[in-house]
Amino acid sequence: MGGRQIRPARVFQTVTEELNHSLLGQKSVATPPWYNIMQTVPPSETLVRTIPPRHRAPNPRATKPKNIFRPQRIRYLEDALRTTFYKDHPWELARPRIIMELDGKDYQNCDWSKGLKQPGIPLTGECVVQRQMWLMENENVSERKAYDVTRREFYRLRQEEEIEKRVAVEEARHVGAYFGKTRIDVSHGLEDREFENWKLWAGKETERTEARRNSEIESFGLEEEEGAGGEDIAAEADATAETDKVAI
Repeated sequence: MGGRQIRPARVFQTVTEELNHSLLGQKSVATPPWYNIMQTVPPSETLVRTIPPRHRAPNPRATKPKNIFRPQRIRYLEDALRTTFYKDHPWELARPRIIMELDGKDYQNCDWSKGLKQPGIPLTGECVVQRQMWLMENENVSERKAYDVTRREFYRLRQEEEIEKRVAVEEARHVGAYFGKTRIDVSHGLEDREFENWKLWAGKETERTEARRNSEIESFGLEEEEGAGGEDIAAEADATAETDKVAI
């Protein structure tokens, strides 16, 4: 019995059984002073082991359990829905977002039965995910159908936002406002500048390659001719030396 016993001893249940059943015959059992308090305000079950969550059902065909001590992979429905949405709409990730949350659960305070547009929350891909999940859990529709319905609402609201921005810009320009280059114009300018730099670099590289190729063509065969001329001169010098020796 080494070590401390941290298991609940069921003290309250045991005392209740003793009070309800007279185990000592005619002798009455005194009620402990803490009994009524514990009955009114029961203690928290901190010493009770909770059942570990099971993220996947066991495989009945498995003959031997594997990876018993390896933690299971946690999967959430929202992750799959986010992956599908941002795979179809990658440019939504490029939109600037303002993340202002107190506990990260602001979406739970929204009524997604009324649609994507919620007060105080901008229209983002997270709204699509929460609305689609609400339709799947409450309207009992399939994932594909809920995605189509939510996507149709998203397109309509996004189009309304674009129209409002365009009208606001036109009204501001009508009264004399001046707007600089947009993000697209700036990106196009940077792209054109890099393209012009690349054209200059490519032209210089082409000229250098052509010059090297022409120099190789012009110098081809000159080395052989120089080698043959040197051999003839050496032979003539040897013949002259032999003639001089004979004359002497």
